[in-house]
Amino acid sequence: MISPEQQRNDVFIQLSRAVFLLTESMDARLVAGTGTNISYAIRGARDRSGVAAVTGGLVVQDNTVKAAGVCGFGTDEQIAKILLTAMKFDPEIHCVATIRYTDAVRRILEDMFLECRTVDRRGQPPGVSTMDWGVASCCREGVPEAIVDPGTSKNNSVVYLFGEKPADVAGNIIMLSNRIIHIEL
Repeated sequence: MISPEQQRNDVFIQLSRAVFLLTESMDARLVAGTGTNISYAIRGARDRSGVAAVTGGLVVQDNTVKAAGVCGFGTDEQIAKILLTAMKFDPEIHCVATIRYTDAVRRILEDMFLECRTVDRRGQPPGVSTMDWGVASCCREGVPEAIVDPGTSKNNSVVYLFGEKPADVAGNIIMLSNRIIHIEL
């Protein structure tokens, strides 16, 4: 049995490696207007203190993707909520990243044979968080690899990419990046 401290260290190391891969290979055009981040949770996480993410997320500097800060636990409440919601539907899912959404991005994700579902805001009950409700509404029959949230404008439209480990999610982002090199987003 792995100790809680060892598990937190493992989460930190795996997330840090994925962030390094993303800063080396992610297309800067995939950074969302509302921010891009990647998070990884310990087994049995129940709140954001069990979810590690990049402090300040991933940002664009000099047309390349950079980490705004270091990886740490409890640093991004929004992405933690998204991941914790998905984990309720599939306890094997421990990682999520947010990237920019465009119709071209969705088409390429589907061409990569990733299951994509879309948040339909028309069914949202009043007084309920769009993010929590939207992710839950797309996970009722299992957590897809991608959830598209078209938002209310181009600036707040995102894709949530899910996986068991950060290397899986970072790998999908890098494959997507390689496929959009000559495509206008």
